[in-house]
Amino acid sequence: MARLKRQILVIDDEAALRHMLRLVLERDGYAITEAASGREGLDRLGAAEYDFILCDIRMPELDGLAFLGEKVRLGHGGTVIMMSAYGTIDTAVECMKQGAYDYVSKPFRPDEILLTVRKAEERLQLRQENVRLREDLQRSGRPQGTAAIVHRSAVMTGLLDTLRKAAATSVPVLVLGETGTGKELVARALHAESPRRDRPFLAVNCSAIPAGLLESELFGHVRGAFTGADRDRTGLFGAAEGGTLLLDEIGDLPLELQPKLLRVLQEGEVRRVGDSRAQPVDVRVVAATAVDLRQAVAQGRFREDLFYRLAVVTLELPPLRRRPEDLLPLVEALLPRLAARFGRPVPTLTAAALQALERHPWPGNVRELVNVLEKTLVLCREETVDAGDILIGATPLTNSDPGELSLKKATEELERDYIRRALAATGGNRTQAARLLEISLRNLLYKLKEYGE
Repeated sequence: MARLKRQILVIDDEAALRHMLRLVLERDGYAITEAASGREGLDRLGAAEYDFILCDIRMPELDGLAFLGEKVRLGHGGTVIMMSAYGTIDTAVECMKQGAYDYVSKPFRPDEILLTVRKAEERLQLRQENVRLREDLQRSGRPQGTAAIVHRSAVMTGLLDTLRKAAATSVPVLVLGETGTGKELVARALHAESPRRDRPFLAVNCSAIPAGLLESELFGHVRGAFTGADRDRTGLFGAAEGGTLLLDEIGDLPLELQPKLLRVLQEGEVRRVGDSRAQPVDVRVVAATAVDLRQAVAQGRFREDLFYRLAVVTLELPPLRRRPEDLLPLVEALLPRLAARFGRPVPTLTAAALQALERHPWPGNVRELVNVLEKTLVLCREETVDAGDILIGATPLTNSDPGELSLKKATEELERDYIRRALAATGGNRTQAARLLEISLRNLLYKLKEYGE
């Protein structure tokens, strides 16, 4: 299916330049409309809608900056890219302040302007996708913001109250918690409760991207900055402009990138890899980690100044075992959603099944609870689910006799099961298994000896 042609308005008093831009951009599939002055450009905007506007700065009657101000005042849409042969850094910054997306200096090569427009189109697509997803979510009737976080415990009520207060500002927020406690869900709720809710929410896992690529992923790069950089790239900070960026697993951010992130937080500007100038950005940063960052600071693995910049507000998510009041409300909320996903009726859990769920320590937190409920819905097709139908690993979650309610024994059995599964998943590689279990190799070897594995 052919893509719809993006509409571009070219405003420049030089007919030759307008003609060159028409040839270049039409060849790449864009539809071009020309205007010979800023005043004519405003008339064109009043008569039709344009996706992008290429506008010269120096023009008679109404120059580019004056055009930009009038466009904003009149409420016309369209992403603006300014052009000038007389530009300076100050001019470029002023254009950005007035609402322009980018700035290019004349003379430019045809491929330069083409890459700039493509970059603007990528940003437009991200915004349109974000709007579509938000509208789909609203139509689905699902709660948003803090209303999407199921809880009954006082500790979660207090945490969400702090979240709502922080959401009204743009200060960085640090979300702490064990794996599976719902740190990204909290970050999304923070965004949804904030004035930035209509702008992009983007997330990146700092441990999932090789260190050599992470800088470009976060900050972007210019063409030719390194081997394979055949075009300019807008990083996640640029793509999240006006919105929120979640830096998950921030504790794994390479030490050499930490000063660059600190500069973004302090100065509100990003410099792409290979670029000689910085660009202003307006992005709310939320960082999340299961790592003890204070310990990482003490060990020299994380900068202390960056820690304090990120932790202006800290939200520490309690593990599920410390908020047992939330377990049954979570089960009640999750079961219908998961059952609908698997195309089956919502089963009834017996009192024994609910009691067994309440007694389990849930080392994997809410993520483990979701996994257990999914497994139950797949393997148990009965209308009623009993304790013996619920599996933790390969072990039924049965009720024990009162004399056998040993938390120590239950924890040992659970550890044994997780260790076996990790070793099976890694083909017996103990180093990789320890990494999966998020414990040290020394600790794993100790437990293997203790359990006789």
